[in-house]
Amino acid sequence: MTMSAGWYLRRLSRMGPQEVAGRMGDAVRRRRWRSARPDGPSVTGARFTAVLPAGTIAAVSPDATKRLIAEADRLIHGQAEYFGVVRDDLADPDWWCDPKTGRRAPWGYAFDVPYRNEDAVGDIKQIWELSRHQYLTQLAAAYAITGNERYAERVAEHLRSWWAANPPLRGVHWISGIELGIRLLSWVWIRRLLDGWPGVAGLFEDNPMALNQIWHHQRWLAAFPSRGSSANNHAIAEAAGQFAAACAFGWFPASARWRGDALRSLERHLRSNTFASGLNRELATEYHGLVLELGLAAVAEADAAGVPVPASIRLVLLRMTDALAAIVDSRLRPPRQGDADDGHGLVVDGAGTNRWASLLATGDAVFGRLAWWPEVTGTDVRTPLLAALIRPYAKEGTAPAVTRPASRPAHFADAGLTILRGPGEIWCRCDGGPHGFLSIAAHAHADALSVEVRHDGVDVLADPGTFCYHGQPQWRQYFRSTLGHNTLQLDGSDQSVSGGPFLWTRHAHSRVLAADTSDEGVACWCAEHDGYQRSVHRRRVELTAASRELRVVDEVSGPRRAVHLAFHLGPAIAADLVGNRAVLTWIWDGEGRSAVLDLPGELSWRAHRGETEPPLGWYSAGFGRKEPTTTLVGTGFADGTESFTTVLGFRG
Repeated sequence: MTMSAGWYLRRLSRMGPQEVAGRMGDAVRRRRWRSARPDGPSVTGARFTAVLPAGTIAAVSPDATKRLIAEADRLIHGQAEYFGVVRDDLADPDWWCDPKTGRRAPWGYAFDVPYRNEDAVGDIKQIWELSRHQYLTQLAAAYAITGNERYAERVAEHLRSWWAANPPLRGVHWISGIELGIRLLSWVWIRRLLDGWPGVAGLFEDNPMALNQIWHHQRWLAAFPSRGSSANNHAIAEAAGQFAAACAFGWFPASARWRGDALRSLERHLRSNTFASGLNRELATEYHGLVLELGLAAVAEADAAGVPVPASIRLVLLRMTDALAAIVDSRLRPPRQGDADDGHGLVVDGAGTNRWASLLATGDAVFGRLAWWPEVTGTDVRTPLLAALIRPYAKEGTAPAVTRPASRPAHFADAGLTILRGPGEIWCRCDGGPHGFLSIAAHAHADALSVEVRHDGVDVLADPGTFCYHGQPQWRQYFRSTLGHNTLQLDGSDQSVSGGPFLWTRHAHSRVLAADTSDEGVACWCAEHDGYQRSVHRRRVELTAASRELRVVDEVSGPRRAVHLAFHLGPAIAADLVGNRAVLTWIWDGEGRSAVLDLPGELSWRAHRGETEPPLGWYSAGFGRKEPTTTLVGTGFADGTESFTTVLGFRG
């Protein structure tokens, strides 16, 4: 996908004067750096002291170790899967090749590479992901646990290969700050986990190539921060990586300045990216996880290096952790809301580790769990490593005065997110919040007033997910669309207007009118939005415990409009639609389950599954992966003030 002149004009319209001035300065700097590529300063006597405390590795559980070693052995054999693409070429990877399309990114000055153009570069996510070097942190962790030097030797081989193939400011891996920030964080942990391997000093502090790369990464991040309308999770990744490197690799004349600037940036952006309730302002749950991982990793580096951290940073991370504990379902899965690209801040675990359980386990170790938190039964490698470095929240004056929730929150007013819970582990997310974060709302979907319903952690009315970012505009449009969510569409239009794959030029404004989760008999929620000009969509949701019934009432006021009301079923759900009644069946824990979905009779209903022209009836379990699922769409008209009632009743 190549951006048009119109896109640049729309993007410019979402910037303020300060951001425009900053970006003009960036452009001048890029032009100057084209021919000015200094070597990093010479370093003598560098030592790495931010090691793990004695006994840390022994705290890793056998189950977590088993998963990690299985993953590390697959990597040693060159095997991995990224975004639905299975790879067997990782024994000696081509750092510039996209395995999905077979295309190879062009060589040249980094800022000249047309990374958004898949015809020229390939799928940029596929190319960038491997070079975050998080698979190398897994191999390094396997060495730390087993002492098997083949893992360390593979890490060293790949780092030297990458450094040689990607000199500063040359090629596709020097374009995006989030990539540099996460890569630096990976290098810090690789060095830490390889401590004890005889070759580690020769790989890092005694290696001029490594020192030059580390210095240039930090110089780049200091020069080109994400700013203004782009200061979302990218800004936090840049600051966290810069700060971690300046703490652990503080060997350069500029290290103290970089450390101070990065810490101030991290503190500012953590606050601005997080609601007071603790939810991430992008309202994209996977980015909540990414930001929390990055923040915890940054605090670990600060405590390991003895660098004081503002109390506000720990407070934001505490609130994020409590918020996560509040919104997960019975399987510790949070909402599937907004964009999700499988991005992680620090990876040291094997496949099958529950990301959200891991974060809650770390939160328990660092902040202490509250009585209402869900139980975490899984194990992971990352928690004991981070907990060994981070000072417990209540010790040494690190905890500011704060009142944590006495009971499990269900309504997050600032984020417009409400969780209704019922018997049999019925879980329902209602969305009445802002469209997205900052003026471009980059990771938002046009999903105002959508609902997401699960039973025992199984998606019944599902949020379809994300699937892709670049290169497939038809699919990007579908997975972000109003019709692609469990809400109501008027006249075939989205509630908010898209100006590009990460740009919204008009945002629907929602407001929650009622949210009452205190009644154990009936929990209810009501909200409306103004995304359809001259019309208002209002939705009321009631969950009745005794009947295990969810009632959704949609009201449309305004002139006559065409209506499409969509309900997307999870991939495990089979549906038998007759007229306006659908019988839903699925298997859970070896037993059959069922529900009845009574749909508004005023609309004409049809089941769609796996359609491509245009896309409809799809579910994306993870980035780059999609599978057919059933979507029920009702069509008709709304005249004046029209009401449509849907009832989902669970059996047994």
